[in-house]
Amino acid sequence: MSKYKIIEVNTPQTKKEFLQFPVRLYKNEKNWIRPLDQDIESVFDPNKNKLFRHGDAIRWILKDEKNNTVGRIAAFYDKKSAAKNDQPTGGVGFFDCINNQEAANILFEASKEWLQAKGMEAMDGPINFGDRDRWWGCLIDGFDYPPNYCMPYNFPYYKDLFETYGFQNYFNQFTYYRKVVFEGVSKVMQEKAERLNQNPNYEFKHLEKKELEKYTEDFRTVFNKAWARFPGVAEMTKVHARGLMKSLKPILDERIMWFAYYENEPIAFFLQVPEINQIVRHLNGKMNLWGKLKFMFYKLTGACDTALGLIFGVVPEFQAKGIEGGIVMAFAHEALKKDFPYKHLQFNWIGDFNPTMLKVLDQVGGHVLKTHTTYRYLFDRNKPFKRAKKVNI
Repeated sequence: MSKYKIIEVNTPQTKKEFLQFPVRLYKNEKNWIRPLDQDIESVFDPNKNKLFRHGDAIRWILKDEKNNTVGRIAAFYDKKSAAKNDQPTGGVGFFDCINNQEAANILFEASKEWLQAKGMEAMDGPINFGDRDRWWGCLIDGFDYPPNYCMPYNFPYYKDLFETYGFQNYFNQFTYYRKVVFEGVSKVMQEKAERLNQNPNYEFKHLEKKELEKYTEDFRTVFNKAWARFPGVAEMTKVHARGLMKSLKPILDERIMWFAYYENEPIAFFLQVPEINQIVRHLNGKMNLWGKLKFMFYKLTGACDTALGLIFGVVPEFQAKGIEGGIVMAFAHEALKKDFPYKHLQFNWIGDFNPTMLKVLDQVGGHVLKTHTTYRYLFDRNKPFKRAKKVNI
């Protein structure tokens, strides 16, 4: 009989413990940054997370014989994205655990059984019950650096916990880094960008807040053409796009949100935001009145010296035409101005299934700072495992 007891999170006390357990687990880890409680809880709020319309989620904590919490996990599925895989695939996320395989297996088994009962035949993890730009992947390299906003940080032994249970590497996602000094950009990229700049049909410009509605729709147009064809990625609705931009509005900086157009039609975007985890680390998970005042103080005193690349997309018919270089070089001209506040750039979430973007980041002089792995576990252990298909975006 196991010494561990798994408990569903369905009371105020268990919800609080779900948030507090990582605080204790990582108390001596200098690079861990406590996420905002509201950012996590919003994932599991049906009133805030639209995926509950055609999916569901459950959370557990794990206790030992002394009633100490030793682990936590969430399991979830979304019928629309699940159906885009080779088999119906759900997910697990928000996994934290002591370095004990038995404890981890109990959490993984509970998730597997729950997902099987919902018709799933596989599970990915650790992932988010929501967009890919948050809480996605197990950190396997880059432990000397703090996490980006709403991205996972975990102990090195998590890799072994996942792989020993039977999870397999579905894809890796890289975080690239470079300083805001644009020596080192490849000559090929510069030449392609120059050719595009000489063609009056192409235009590269950054977002303007006064026309936020227009740029929101331009973003949605490119996203649905470039990203929604990838398995597990649903098309973005107008409501979702507006909600996303609304959530970014308090930290939005026009100078780091770039778009490309051909004959006035949107064909690409390169969206960045200030790396606000440089502020969040001071808030102890709370965005109450005091937390908001602290946030504004650190924001106004220049705590954010890093820009974080969230997402890059080019519509298929304009790929391999140098658009990536054009938009990067347009941003470079802005970034080299004296009043530009960001000294460092991190390009988040570059999948190893996307060779085009890997090449672009190499050409702009970036290097891999952190690596996260998204794992997949097939419930039928005799079914052949396939890594994520290569795409060009």
